[in-house]
Amino acid sequence: MCTEPLAEKTLREYAFAPRDFELVKRMIYARAGIALAGNRQEMVYTRLTKRLRATGSPDFSEYLNRLDKNAEDQEWEAFVNALTTNLTAFFREEHHFPILAEHIKSRRNGQTMKLWSSAASTGEEAYSMAMTMVEAFGSIKPPVRILATDIDTNVLATARRGIYTTERLENMPPARIKRFFLKGNGRQAGFVQIKQELRDMITFRQLNLLDTNWPLYGKFEAIFCRNVMIYFDKPTQYRILQRFTPLLGQEGLLFMGHSEIFAHAADLIRLCGRTVYKKVEQDAKRER
Repeated sequence: MCTEPLAEKTLREYAFAPRDFELVKRMIYARAGIALAGNRQEMVYTRLTKRLRATGSPDFSEYLNRLDKNAEDQEWEAFVNALTTNLTAFFREEHHFPILAEHIKSRRNGQTMKLWSSAASTGEEAYSMAMTMVEAFGSIKPPVRILATDIDTNVLATARRGIYTTERLENMPPARIKRFFLKGNGRQAGFVQIKQELRDMITFRQLNLLDTNWPLYGKFEAIFCRNVMIYFDKPTQYRILQRFTPLLGQEGLLFMGHSEIFAHAADLIRLCGRTVYKKVEQDAKRER
């Protein structure tokens, strides 16, 4: 009777060596700024095996070397999409939205104001911002435009459709559901869709926060970048904040996640509320 331990290849569809994981970590950091923790090896294996099957790659070594040698390979998009964590909900961290409403009403100047959801995922955050603006101004066409971006093209496709399961609305007041959603019938039973008027307020666009060029213009009254900075190391966080602050209006607000701390960027942003920041003005910097 054979008493030798089973080889890894009999336990897994593909062999996945520590060197493969280290290469994945290096590649996703360079491409998307995501610093994968050492305990994410099983998550990486599970998600990337789907890409190996889809591309017909015989093993991780061939798949990763293919990408590593060609920065323009179209498979890069799928690689990043596979490793991007997208956890979101309507009105997540709910305390932010009354702050947003009061801020935008106080900044009303007769012109269209711009907001940015910079890690929009499947769209719940951007649509929550839009609902907040409609409620704040008492109009289905408030003087606001919302830009919603994400690195993951798959979740952006979901966001543009604006279709969700009814379970996603469990904690939402019935009046808000009635005002902003259409309920599906027949084959669409159990689903809802954001009303067209709300979808028209938002422009969804792919954007990698690590790109050297952000095709953005003008000033934003508010930028949401919640629960994404935790995936970046502090030098990367600092570089992104350096690029956020010039895009904020004079009194613009930066909304961050509850677990994110930016003591290392005190020269760029200052806390002005519960996980809400303003940029440090240049005059104040020079006085230090």
